[in-house]
Amino acid sequence: MYILYNFFVGLAEFLLPIIAIFKPRLKLFVEGRKEVFNKLKAEIGQNDRVIWFHAASLGEFEQAVPVIEMVKAEMPNRKVLVTFFSPSGYENKKKHPLADVITYLPMDSPRKVKKFLKIVAPELVFFVKYEIWPNYLKELRKQKIRNFLISGVFRENQVFFKSYGGWMRKSLQTFEHFFVQNKTSEALLKNHNFDNVSISGDTRFDRVSRQIEYNNKLAFVEEFLQGKLCIVAGSTWPEDEDLLIDYINSAAEKVKFIIAPHEIKEEKIQELQKKLKKTSVRYTENHQDLAGFDVLIIDTIGLLGKIYSYADVAYVGGAAGNSGLHNILEPATFGIPIVIGPNFSKFPEAIKLQQLAGLFSVATAQEASSVFQKLIDDKAFRRKTGMISGHFINSNTGATAAIRNYLFDKND
Repeated sequence: MYILYNFFVGLAEFLLPIIAIFKPRLKLFVEGRKEVFNKLKAEIGQNDRVIWFHAASLGEFEQAVPVIEMVKAEMPNRKVLVTFFSPSGYENKKKHPLADVITYLPMDSPRKVKKFLKIVAPELVFFVKYEIWPNYLKELRKQKIRNFLISGVFRENQVFFKSYGGWMRKSLQTFEHFFVQNKTSEALLKNHNFDNVSISGDTRFDRVSRQIEYNNKLAFVEEFLQGKLCIVAGSTWPEDEDLLIDYINSAAEKVKFIIAPHEIKEEKIQELQKKLKKTSVRYTENHQDLAGFDVLIIDTIGLLGKIYSYADVAYVGGAAGNSGLHNILEPATFGIPIVIGPNFSKFPEAIKLQQLAGLFSVATAQEASSVFQKLIDDKAFRRKTGMISGHFINSNTGATAAIRNYLFDKND
């Protein structure tokens, strides 16, 4: 199976540049990797001591952030390298100030893995959630480089736990320690003789819990709201917007809406505005009288975390279709009720928050209108639900401290 895996990695390396000609998104994936080794050689010197973090995309990077901050505080003389698998992660975070070097991850072929590790020579390695690459792990083990999985999640249907997955399960032996999010992941690993595992939780809780301590003031939002109730719809896709439109168009004047689409594309935003009967304005229009509009569309990135601080209710996109639920923890940290679409079975934090009654799932526009109406009209209900969300965040922090204790206090 290992030989077959390497064959398909090699085949992918050959075919992807051809397919990328016809697929713009894939072009970024291919083109972005062409200069990786040159960039690494230019930015990492032979005497640099490197800590390497690998994240698949944006969500995994957010999980890495508190651990990166902790490691930098404990080991200030190290250089931090962050690699991404996906273009959406790299293109959005390629200039993030927290890391010293940010690149794509070269393909998991034996040759490129050895070349990568020869240049980087990392002292410690952190893989996030379920980024597990057999050749990287094999070479890390061979070179006796300490490596860890943080915020790990394992499910029974993954290849590691299948009868034919022994070769992939062997890759897991490389990890010095698994810091996992839940009991299910811990049990699966221990049932397969991995005792080097502990439940630390999800580091995203540590990440979002700090947002409330920052300066979240946005003058343009205050000018737009004028003290009215606010529903923020974050990271929405067209399927999410279809659930929201009826309520937005029929909502009372006491409610205003801020919509931050996941994809900032001109044609998509124009389609959204055509569906709106309420007056709408885009953030980049720099309109002089924001107070005169009912809907503010955020057509830029980097503001959503602060905008959630103004919300009385938040709708988080991704679960109305199949694109994947976006981060519900960002708004929850501000102690507000959360509404999402129906497809969230792979998101344990959403399942748990729904069980606690801090989150509502809606499958139709009628259901969405009913939930929003209840939350807006019943102030006591809205506050109680929001308190559940805030407590959910506060009671689940501490994953980063668990990792720190293992790495540093253990050896004191």
